[in-house]
Amino acid sequence: MAEAKTLADLKTATTAAPPKAEPKRDKQGRSYATGKRKNAVARVWIKPGKGKITVNDRTFEGYFVRPVLRMMINQPFGVTNRANEFDVVCTVSGGGMSGQAGAVRHGISKALTYYEPTLRPALKAAGFLTRDPRVVERKKYGRKKARRSFQFSKR
Repeated sequence: MAEAKTLADLKTATTAAPPKAEPKRDKQGRSYATGKRKNAVARVWIKPGKGKITVNDRTFEGYFVRPVLRMMINQPFGVTNRANEFDVVCTVSGGGMSGQAGAVRHGISKALTYYEPTLRPALKAAGFLTRDPRVVERKKYGRKKARRSFQFSKR
């Protein structure tokens, strides 16, 4: 049975520091993470390199043609000042272009925290590690869409 400690004993006791987060890397020196947004799922691998991003075996610019989506995907590197330091290889499926870009951004952010745990506070403050829970509402029985009713007619 544990001894009852007095208040004086508790004041002198030192609190143990939380353990340091260890980087999670595979044998090739890559970090892997899964990012999700709406119905899109992105599997992301990052490794040190020149900043080349490959999506579904295509170039980053060829897959995400809208500049807004490309800017969105590069945000984690901008926040952490790691632009052009990592090569990214990802496979994305499901959803549309916007959801896929959000999933890739989420996956890159998680992979960066696995590769370099000291980057977590900056990415967390920017909101890139939070999985956006909003998804399309399902269609209900007896309705035209999820909430829209059929048109009412008195006669």
